[in-house]
Amino acid sequence: MTVPIEVDLPHKLGRDEAKRRIGGGFGRLAEFVPGGAITEHRWDGDVLEFVVEGMGQRVAARLDVADTVVHARFELPAFMALFADKIRAKLQREGPKLLE
Repeated sequence: MTVPIEVDLPHKLGRDEAKRRIGGGFGRLAEFVPGGAITEHRWDGDVLEFVVEGMGQRVAARLDVADTVVHARFELPAFMALFADKIRAKLQREGPKLLE
């Protein structure tokens, strides 16, 4: 069983610029998982799918980039559900910096 975390990150950049900025700094997303490192990633159109590994766990993540919002979804393994609120809060606080 996984625990999903979903957060919308509004922006005024347009889809292409948002993708460019995310592509230049998405490695920082590993910091949202304690001890995390991105081990896989791929763009499929306007969707960035990646895997963060940390604490011996794999977290599947997805960023859907639209013209005015980036929808982020992290699928936490049950073991990491204890960290869901902290990860969600950090994503809401720090996520917009990916678009700066």
